[in-house]
Amino acid sequence: MSLTSILSAEAIEKAVKDCEAPDSFCHKKFFQMCGLSSKTPQEVKDVFQILDEDNSGYIEESELKFFLQRFVPGARTLSDAETKKFISSADDNSDGRIGVDEFQTMVLS
Repeated sequence: MSLTSILSAEAIEKAVKDCEAPDSFCHKKFFQMCGLSSKTPQEVKDVFQILDEDNSGYIEESELKFFLQRFVPGARTLSDAETKKFISSADDNSDGRIGVDEFQTMVLS
């Protein structure tokens, strides 16, 4: 399964382009622009599985740095500040990583 089987390639491209500038990434805006926030809970879980590169059941800080590149190869990496803000916005149990339920709640809220 690929991200473009769930989200339109055009919407993904537009969302990534919107946050090209350093420190301009906003997860809420990104999820809306790429169409993820309007997907079903199962589709959000499917996207999580794609983003969880090591299949650990969590998206860790090292995976989040390359979050945009999972959508568009060659996109910029997230800054340390963006990565930390991203994690803290979803990490309900303060374990420093995002689980599938935390991701789903963040995307659909």
